[in-house]
Amino acid sequence: MSASCPRILSIAGSDSGGGAGIQADIKTITMLGGHAMTAITAITAQNTLGVQSVHLVPTAMILAQIESVASDIGVDAVKIGMIGSAEAARAVADYLDGLSVPIVFDPVMVATSGSELADGETIAAFDRLMDVASVVTPNLPELAALGGREEILGHGCHLVIKGGHGEGPVIVDELYSLGGLIRRLEGKRLETSETHGTGCTFASALAVGLGSGMDLTAAFEQATSFTRIAILEAPGLGAGSGPLGHQFVTDFQDEDR
Repeated sequence: MSASCPRILSIAGSDSGGGAGIQADIKTITMLGGHAMTAITAITAQNTLGVQSVHLVPTAMILAQIESVASDIGVDAVKIGMIGSAEAARAVADYLDGLSVPIVFDPVMVATSGSELADGETIAAFDRLMDVASVVTPNLPELAALGGREEILGHGCHLVIKGGHGEGPVIVDELYSLGGLIRRLEGKRLETSETHGTGCTFASALAVGLGSGMDLTAAFEQATSFTRIAILEAPGLGAGSGPLGHQFVTDFQDEDR
């Protein structure tokens, strides 16, 4: 591995609007100095207003993409987003079980627009992905759907609880291990609708930090800061929930603006 260029594999869906999924992952990984590789799990027709259509990629093709890059380029960390189906979730987990690298699992269930991206059977199969994950990064609704903090930590992973779906003027993001709270970050709530792809961005940024050798706390802090700045730099595209401004983030160490 080149410490200056961690190799990050994103296993996620493609967002035709460029705001979330594979597109957000590539932008985040690139801006943070990583080499982005992809295994596309689904092709979506979507924009800032919602998801109009989804075409799932066959499980064998998802695995072929992963094997192709892992066998040649190598992988320093993995980010998992939209997985598409229960079959794909189990197959991807089985493959990743043989990789000794950090794995960040963002349990995508619903798009920012409210469109469902995972059915009940797929969500049930998330258990297998949590078994192999190093850290799971749900928002508050996803946390509840997965059974809560202790249920997730029982899989042996770390947990980041993202507080963006909470209420009040302060957003609280928390990092946990089975032993309890490791780090708590508070930030002012940003009054904006330009939040399409925040979860993807955070999880990818976390994967880059871990893939470059940062400890989990430092990677968590960096990912939170990068995501907040990207929200502030959103270019204001589309008529709905717009994409973040990944390409405009130059100093993500100071997000208090």
